[in-house]
Amino acid sequence: MRVERRARARSKFETARRVPRAPRVAVSFFLALACLSAFEPARAAQGDLTPQQQEIKVLTARLSSVDAEERREAVTRLGALRRPEASRAAAAALGDAAAIVRATAARAVLSLPPGEAATLVVPLLRDRDEFVRREAAYALGVTRSAAGVPALAAALETDKQASVRGAAAVALGQIGDAAAAPALAGALSRRLRATGFFNRLRRRKVEEDEFVRRSAAVSLGLIGSRDAVAVLVETLSDERAPQDVRREAARALGLIGDPAAAPALRNLLTHRDPYLSRIAFEALKKLDPSNAARPAGGGI
Repeated sequence: MRVERRARARSKFETARRVPRAPRVAVSFFLALACLSAFEPARAAQGDLTPQQQEIKVLTARLSSVDAEERREAVTRLGALRRPEASRAAAAALGDAAAIVRATAARAVLSLPPGEAATLVVPLLRDRDEFVRREAAYALGVTRSAAGVPALAAALETDKQASVRGAAAVALGQIGDAAAAPALAGALSRRLRATGFFNRLRRRKVEEDEFVRRSAAVSLGLIGSRDAVAVLVETLSDERAPQDVRREAARALGLIGDPAAAPALRNLLTHRDPYLSRIAFEALKKLDPSNAARPAGGGI
């Protein structure tokens, strides 16, 4: 009897000890559901953004920083994402107060469609800062959009800084639109009023900057317009012109391939500058292989 009573008592004790556990499990379950429900509004606010979209959102917010360097870094990172949505966000920095940020933004928008990017960057060619104008010109060349040609041609003709005119010449060659040939030909043969009080008083003029002329010659060759042959031949035959400019003029004539340039090129086959002589020889071969003779003496 005692054994039975002890067994019944132990059974009741075990049952009593187990009873409270069921509510604890239920409470824990409902607490977990409540926590999950609490996170739902936050997830909805995020809009289920991808990691890249979240990064663009964060970087866009940093464009409002008071620190110019932080804004520049944000624009750089937006451009490095190489996504149209990132470039569209970076476009807001094209009007930034800091020149370094505006110049960086000119490159950062290049993941947009070419025409859209060119339309955004063109106004920077009138920026007050030389560095910004130069970077804008180079960026327009990367777009290869004809939408940038009129503004680049204007910069090539009127900008006061040679670095900007040179960048515009390079960009026009990258775009390759024949409409730019007159502006490039003008830059190749242009003479500018010399600086200095006495030079201005005497109305003396000097040739266009060498880098600008060389870039114009290269771009004329890339465009391939025969309308440029006359000015290239004139430059090629000018002994006073810098040798680098004459070399690029000879190379451009070879790319254009107009037989009218053959006499001027043939005259340089024995020139004392071996590089110019060799380039003239290669250009003649492109015009007509039967007309080219291996340069004597100075050829390389």
